[in-house]
Amino acid sequence: MQIYLPIAEVSVNAFLLLGLGGIVGILSGMFGVGGGFLMTPLLFFIGIPPAVAVATEANQIVASSFSGVLAHLRRKTVDIRMGLVLQAGGLIGAALGVVIFNFLKSLGQVDLLIKLSYVLFLGIVGGLMFIESLGAMRRARRPQATTPPRRRQRNWVHTWPLKMRFRTSGLYISVIPPVMVGVIVGILAAIMGVGGGFIMVPAMIYILGMPTKVVVGTSLFQIILVTAFTTLLHATTNHTVDMALALLLLIGGVIGAQIGAQIGTKLKAEQLRVLLAALVLLVCGKLAADLLLQPSELYSLGVGGHS
Repeated sequence: MQIYLPIAEVSVNAFLLLGLGGIVGILSGMFGVGGGFLMTPLLFFIGIPPAVAVATEANQIVASSFSGVLAHLRRKTVDIRMGLVLQAGGLIGAALGVVIFNFLKSLGQVDLLIKLSYVLFLGIVGGLMFIESLGAMRRARRPQATTPPRRRQRNWVHTWPLKMRFRTSGLYISVIPPVMVGVIVGILAAIMGVGGGFIMVPAMIYILGMPTKVVVGTSLFQIILVTAFTTLLHATTNHTVDMALALLLLIGGVIGAQIGAQIGTKLKAEQLRVLLAALVLLVCGKLAADLLLQPSELYSLGVGGHS
């Protein structure tokens, strides 16, 4: 069933969009990511203009993340205080990101920026996560596997001022690193149409030292307000939010997030991180190939240009 998307100005199969929303919703519930790192490139691949894909995907992330948070709240695996600190930084970052986005859009370079940003960030983060996760799985097979995480709890984060106690995470650290992480994620949300979970989840584990069991729920909690704010800014300044597209992705995402939250409880933390890293690298490879390979119709715009 074909449906015309008025802002994107293309026709797309409605069931395809529902299916994509469902797949990304499952990932959201499993990994604590908004799913935008996967959905936004998928929208590029089916013909949605990058500027519309970014702005609309931020809207869909709100719904799938909210659905995932409800499941985690029931299990008491959300650090609300940490989430609020991360959100404060995220709102600042989102505002900065939209300013950068609008400037590059006025120069006509925004589509290239979005794709290059994906290749760069997904390649670095996916590679580092994959290497670390394999190492964690090897350590988990040894008898003394429980000792390394305790050592990692003490790092430079504990030496900074403005400390706050985060009881759910069992941490007493400075609020500066969480705010900085939030700012970075907010900028990414505005420019790349992502919830920033692929940055947020590793940062919460390896920089802030949060327990893996509360990272997923807290990441989703942070994503909701930041992506909602990003969507509002894009809708009012760029007019690139396609509500018909967002609605179809939203329906699939809400259903998928509940399924993903159930699947996530059945897998070990190390296994989840390896799967997420593999997905990140897969999407990165596809985007890089699209940028580097010569298009099949290189001069198609010039055909028929002479009378």
